[in-house]
Amino acid sequence: MLANLAAALVKHEQIVTTLPKAKDLRPVVEKLVTLGKRGDLHARRQAIAQMRDVSMVKKLFEVIAPRYKGREGGYLRVLKAGFRYGDSAPVAVIEFVDRDVEARGKDSGPVLARAGETAPAAA
Repeated sequence: MLANLAAALVKHEQIVTTLPKAKDLRPVVEKLVTLGKRGDLHARRQAIAQMRDVSMVKKLFEVIAPRYKGREGGYLRVLKAGFRYGDSAPVAVIEFVDRDVEARGKDSGPVLARAGETAPAAA
């Protein structure tokens, strides 16, 4: 579960989840960013073993880790966002401190290539 959440956080740089999951996810992703700052092959293999998503590890090492080169820690923030309607579970937003605002929601499902193109009909 934490591997999927970590991959989603690296992909979108901000996700909404329950507060306990966000609190559990924070140290996992902070250690992954530290591995990305190290940048050697062994660190990359350790990150792949943890996240199990090679493309997100590539983004972690090439985009996110250089962004935090001068920072010693504290790469993430957890913001409380109220309670979920269905079961009143506490909800939180976990995000990178210096995140890319355009990364949120990018490549999160089937997207039409051109505006004039229509979605394929169901068979």
